[in-house]
Amino acid sequence: SKAQANSRGGAPMTMARAAAIQSATARANGGKVTSGSFAARAQSAAAHNAASGQVGSTATPGGVKVGN
Repeated sequence: SKAQANSRGGAPMTMARAAAIQSATARANGGKVTSGSFAARAQSAAAHNAASGQVGSTATPGGVKVGN
């Protein structure tokens, strides 16, 4: 749904973007990403977008495949 896209009308969150956000957050917080954080919400939105077909589900930084 459009609700999972950027609320300001930007591009939907992708798995690659969410992974980069989570990585940066973990580096900044001693390896921890807390539930409810922006990084956690980004991952949730990316998973929803991938499941609904809005974005691809396999591309992540470095070309590592996730999902199917």
